[in-house]
Amino acid sequence: MATLHLMVGLPCSGKTTRAKQLEKKYNALLLSPDIWHIKLFGNDMGKAEHEKNHSAVEAIMWDHAARVLRLGVDVILDFGFWGKGERENFRERAKKLGADFKIHYMDVPVNELYKRMEKRNKAALKKGRENNDVFILTKEDMDSYIKLFQPPAPDELA
Repeated sequence: MATLHLMVGLPCSGKTTRAKQLEKKYNALLLSPDIWHIKLFGNDMGKAEHEKNHSAVEAIMWDHAARVLRLGVDVILDFGFWGKGERENFRERAKKLGADFKIHYMDVPVNELYKRMEKRNKAALKKGRENNDVFILTKEDMDSYIKLFQPPAPDELA
């Protein structure tokens, strides 16, 4: 039986790094929307259309993920899954497809997130804004994301 793996955590928490490890471990399909988003729409962080573009990429990725799960192959969605309701929705989607479900929560202290963000931003700016597969974030972005994020409860991780 295939498993739907959700990478849960804030930006710079190590979701994508861990997802790449899991991809090899489970011989799974890894879908990371930021990479596709930037290739399709550029690094549009902070622009009005950013959320609409990101939602469109995630919707297309889910269509592919559902097909792959039906074929019996594990899928890793590197979406962040900040809200409990969103995680529950994907748990139900997996169940309807007859797939198992697992959350991989990247629990990183806030001060470490800011350090990683600064390091990632510096590396991204060296490459040039359009030559990256990561979004450049501000402290204000991270502050607002931290307020929105709902860490998974122990029962979600069981």
